[in-house]
Amino acid sequence: MEEVDVEPTTTPIPGFDSNKKHLGFVWGPGDILVYETIYKASGGCPFVHEVRKDEDIYSPILRKLFNESHHIFVGLQRIRDDLPSKNKKPQFVSISKNYRSVIRACMEELQQVAGIVSILLAVELIWNLCEVLFIDAAPAGSLVLHLLDWVRLHKADVDEKAREVLASESPAEHQAYWDVVISYVLQGRMDEARQVLVKRATLQPAARAMFKLLDNLLMKMPIFNPGETQTLTEFDVKWRHWREEVDRCLQDQSFASNPHLEDICKILVGDEDVLLEHKELLSTWYHFLVTRLLFSHPTVKPTELHYYAQSSMHMFLDTRCVPEPLDSILLAAFEFDIHQVIKDCSIALNNWWFVGHLTDLLDHCKLLQSHNLHFGSNLREFLLLEYASGLFTHHSLWQLAVDYFDHCPEFGRVYLELQIERVPLDTERKALKVIRICEQRQMTEQVRSICKIMAKKALRNNRLGSALSWSIRAKDAAFATLISERFLQDYCAKGTFSDLDLIDNLGPAMLLSDRLTFLGKYREFHRLYGEKRFSDAAKLLLSLMTAKIAPRSFWMTLLTDALPLLEQKEVIFSADQTHELMFCLEELTSGKSVPNPDRPMQVLGYPLSNVCFPFNLLIHCFIICSNLYSCLARG
Repeated sequence: MEEVDVEPTTTPIPGFDSNKKHLGFVWGPGDILVYETIYKASGGCPFVHEVRKDEDIYSPILRKLFNESHHIFVGLQRIRDDLPSKNKKPQFVSISKNYRSVIRACMEELQQVAGIVSILLAVELIWNLCEVLFIDAAPAGSLVLHLLDWVRLHKADVDEKAREVLASESPAEHQAYWDVVISYVLQGRMDEARQVLVKRATLQPAARAMFKLLDNLLMKMPIFNPGETQTLTEFDVKWRHWREEVDRCLQDQSFASNPHLEDICKILVGDEDVLLEHKELLSTWYHFLVTRLLFSHPTVKPTELHYYAQSSMHMFLDTRCVPEPLDSILLAAFEFDIHQVIKDCSIALNNWWFVGHLTDLLDHCKLLQSHNLHFGSNLREFLLLEYASGLFTHHSLWQLAVDYFDHCPEFGRVYLELQIERVPLDTERKALKVIRICEQRQMTEQVRSICKIMAKKALRNNRLGSALSWSIRAKDAAFATLISERFLQDYCAKGTFSDLDLIDNLGPAMLLSDRLTFLGKYREFHRLYGEKRFSDAAKLLLSLMTAKIAPRSFWMTLLTDALPLLEQKEVIFSADQTHELMFCLEELTSGKSVPNPDRPMQVLGYPLSNVCFPFNLLIHCFIICSNLYSCLARG
C-alpha cells in the first residue's frame, strides 16, 4: 500500500501556545501523553494531556458492536482452509451479512446520537457494496439486481413518504404523490409504483387508457432471474424488445398530455437528462448510477462498472464540488481497487474496527494474498494488530483483543506479550483472569511477572498470606524468603501464626526456598506438639537446627521451645539428641550470632519476660538432663 499522501489531522491541545511553551510526548499503547517542558516553577505543575486516536473504543454506546463482531470474527477463523472455494463462498456471504446486521442493530439503538449513526450508516453502505462486488462477486445480470437491493436498503425514506401519502384523505392529490411514484420507478420497484398509480387513474377516467398503457409497460419490464433457465443472452433480447416498445410510445407521444407519465416513460428508456432532473429524489450519484444501469445497461459486467461509476459521479456532482471521502471510497470499490478502499477507509474513519474486520474477511476470500507490507506483516495482520491494540487500552474490552492477537500468526504473540503486562491489575480476580489467559498460551514469563506484581501489592497492604501465595505461584524464591521472614517476625511479636490454612497446606511448594521450608516445618512442629506427639516434635525440632535450615537468629527460640519437651515426665530426647541440643546452644552463645536481647522470646507461642533469658540456667537444665539420659543409658 502506498504511503499516506494527505496531511495528518491536526489535534489542538487546549491552553497550549506554541510561542510560549514546548511540548514533550510519550507513546502509549493506544494514546499519547503530551506534557509541557517549559513552565514557571511558581506556577504549579504543568498540564499533562492524553491524546487518543481510537476514541470510539471508549464509547459505551458502541460496546455492543465490538462484542458482537468479536463472536463473528472468531467464527470466521474456524472455517477450514482446505474446503473448496465454492463451498466456502456461501459461508463468507453469510458472515458478511452477520457483520452488517450487527451494524444495523447498533444504529437502531443509536437514533439519538446523530454523529455516530451517520458514521455507522456510511460503514454499512461501504461494507454492503464490498459484499456485492468482492465477496458475493455477482456476475452480469445478477449484478444490477444486487446493486438495486443495495440502493433500496440505504434509501428507505421512499417508504416513509409513501406511507404518509397513502394515509392521507386523498393520496392522488397529495403534493408528494408523484415524488413517491417516480421514486419507486427509480428504484426499479414497479409493482409498488403501479399500485400507487392506480390511485390517480381512478380520479381521471378520461386518462385511464394512458395510465393503463404505462401500467402495462411497467408490468412487462423484464427482470433477470438467475434461478430460471433463461440465459443472459435471452434476457438481453427480451429486454431490448421491451425497450423498443417503450421508445415507440415516446415517439408516438402517447403520454404527451401528462408530463409526469411522460417523465416516467423517459426514465424507462434511461433518458439521462430526465434522470438528472430528479436529483433530489435520487439524492446521490451512486443511486443515479444504479438507476442508469437498470434502464440502460442491465447486463453490465463487473469489469465495466468503473466506467459507468466515474461518468455517473462526474455527471451528478457539481464540477465545483470536491468529492467527499465516502464518494472516493465507493468509487474505488466500483473500480475494484480493494486496497484503495481499505486505505481510504483507514484515513477517513476514526477507528480500525471496519478496516480490520473487512480486510480479515476479504483475506479469507483469498482476495488480498498478493499484498504484503514492507515491514514483514501482511495487510490483514497489520490492521487487526492495530485494532486489537486499541481494544487493550479499554478496561473491559481488552479481553476481546486476546482472540484477535491469537489469530495474527506472525506478530500476534509478541503484541499480546507486550500488551498483557500493561493491563491494570485492580483486583485479584482480574489478575487471575489475566494469568489464566497467559497460562493457556504458555506465557510463563508473563505469569511470573504478574504474580510478582500481585505479591508486592499484597505485601504493601500487609496481607502476608496473599503475598506468599502469589510469590509461590511466581516461583520467586527471594520474595518467598522475604515473606517467610515477615511471618516469623510476626510470630515472635504475637506468638501466633497468621494464615494457618496456607502454611499448613504448603506441600511441595515449601521447597521453593530454605526459609519457606523452615516456616512450613516449624509450623508442623507446633502442630505435632499440639497433638501431643512429643517424640515426632522433638525429632523435627532438632533436625531444623542440625540441618541448618533454621536461621541462626531463630535458634534461641527453637532451643527455648525444647524446654517443655525436656521437662516432660516421659523421656523425649535421647542422650545423643540432648548432646546435639547442647552443641547448638554452645555454638549459639560462643559465636557471633548471639540473639538480640530486645527481640521478644516465645516458648511454643507463649511470650517470656522481656528480661534477657538466663543462659546459665538453660545450660544447667541441659547438663542435668544429659546426665539423666547418661544414667538411664548405663542402667
